[in-house]
Amino acid sequence: MPYIEISRPHAPAVQLHYQDFGEGLPVVLIHGWPLSARTWEPQIPALVEAGYRVITYDRRGFGASSQPWTGYDYNTFAQDLHELITGLKLENAALVGFSMGGGEVARYIGLYGSRFIRCAIFAAAVTPCLYKSKNNPEGAVTDEDIQIKEDAVRLDRLVFLEEFTQKFFSDATGKLLVSEAQREYARTIAAFASPKGTLDCIGAFSRTDFRSDLQKFDIPTLVIHGDSDQIVPLKASGARTHREIKGSELHVIKNGPHGCNLSHAGEFNKALVDFLKAR
Repeated sequence: MPYIEISRPHAPAVQLHYQDFGEGLPVVLIHGWPLSARTWEPQIPALVEAGYRVITYDRRGFGASSQPWTGYDYNTFAQDLHELITGLKLENAALVGFSMGGGEVARYIGLYGSRFIRCAIFAAAVTPCLYKSKNNPEGAVTDEDIQIKEDAVRLDRLVFLEEFTQKFFSDATGKLLVSEAQREYARTIAAFASPKGTLDCIGAFSRTDFRSDLQKFDIPTLVIHGDSDQIVPLKASGARTHREIKGSELHVIKNGPHGCNLSHAGEFNKALVDFLKAR
C-alpha cells in the first residue's frame, strides 16, 4: 500500500496511507471522525468517471495510517495534509473535507494559503467553531458535552461507537437512513482506529476555532450539509461557514443526516461534481 512518511524533530515518523485513482485535476478527500478514507466509497467512482484524479488518505491514528500517541491537533493535521500535497506534487487541487475533515481544509488554507488549491468543499463540517462560549454564542458544544463524550470513549469505546454510528446515519426522528449493514461497516472501521487518537480528536474538533482561517479563503467554496444532521447541526456549522466565507455556495440536503455522503449519495455526488465542473 502507498504511504507518505512524515518525519519531524523529536517525534516518531508517521506513515500516512493514501490511495490515488483516475486522471485529471486532483480532488483530495479528507474523512471524518472516527472513520477512515473507506467512507468515501460512494464518491470515488463518481469523481473518477467525471474525469478527476481522486486522492484519499487516512488521517494519522485512523485507517491504515500510523497510530502515534500524540499529534492529534489541527496544526499537525494541516501539516500532514501539506506534506501529502507537496509529496504528490499536486497543483490546482480541490479539497473536500467531511465533518472533522472540514477543519483540516480550513486550517490548511489558514496556514498555507491557496497556492496549490483551486477550490474547497465543506461537507457536514465542524467549521467555523462548535465550542459554545461568550465570544461564540452560536456554538453547539459545551464543556459538559465534550466531557460526556470523552468519558464514554474511555469507559467503553465500542459501546460508544455502536450508539454514535446509529446517530451518525439517522434523521431527527431517529430513523436510520442507511442499511444496518452499512452502519455496522462504519462501526467496524471506527473500532480499529487508535483509541488515543479517537479520544484526543474529540477536544480538537470540538474546541478549535476556525473563524480566522475562514477569513483567509480566496477560492471558490461549496458547503454541503444535511438539515437533519444530529452530530454537527446545520445551523451551528454549515450555515455559519457559508456566511463566513464570502461568495461561498450552500447546498442543503433535505432530511440529510450527518453521514449524508452515503445516505444521499446521488444528491451529494451531483452537487459535488457540478461545483467542480464549474470551476
